[in-house]
Amino acid sequence: MSPAPSASPVPDHGEFPGHAKLVAGVDAAVAAGDEHVVTARLRHLLCAVIADPEVRLPACVHAPIADHYARRELYRSSEFGYSIVAMTWGPGQGTPIHDHAGLWCVEGVFAGQLEITQYELLESDGDRYRFRAAGGMQAGPGSAGSLIPPHEYHTIGNRSADAIAVSLHIYKAPIECCSKFQPVDGEWHERQAAALATDAA
Repeated sequence: MSPAPSASPVPDHGEFPGHAKLVAGVDAAVAAGDEHVVTARLRHLLCAVIADPEVRLPACVHAPIADHYARRELYRSSEFGYSIVAMTWGPGQGTPIHDHAGLWCVEGVFAGQLEITQYELLESDGDRYRFRAAGGMQAGPGSAGSLIPPHEYHTIGNRSADAIAVSLHIYKAPIECCSKFQPVDGEWHERQAAALATDAA
C-alpha cells in the first residue's frame, strides 16, 4: 500500500452528521471480541451506514490528492483501540499487493467503484513471495467486505478514467506500517516494508 507523504494529528471530525451513530455501532460490534463475529457485524453495519441518509462523511473525503490515494483518519477509539480511516481514490489510483500487518479490517464503498483482488500466498523465500490471484470483484456503493489474517493479501484500485471513489476502512488498531509486494518474475514478488501516514483533512 503506497504510503502518504506526511503525517498529521488525528483531526476531530465529531461534527460530521452521523458520527455518533457510526461510532456507537462500531463499539457494539467490536465489543463482541471474536474477530469473525466482529467483522461480520461490521460488514452489516457499514452496509447500513452507507445507505443511511443521516450519515454523511466530512467534505474532505471527497477531495482526491493528485499523486496518491488519500488516507484520512476520522476516528480512533481510546476504549477499543480500533481506527476508522476514509480513503479517497482518484481516477486510476490503486495499491500493489499488500497486507494489513496482521490486523483485521472491514472495508465499505461509499462512492464510485473499486476493483478488489484477493491473492493466495503460495510460497516464500526470504523477501520473495509467490502469489496467485484468488478472486476479485467490482465493489460499488453499499458493498462491504472484510479481511482476516492470514487471508489478507489484496489489491484495491479505482479503474475509472474520470470518477473518484471513496471507501471507509475500520481496522482492529491504527495501521502505521504494512508490507507491499512488487512483481519481479511471473508470480514472484519482492516484499518491501512501507510506512503508512495519514493526510491532513
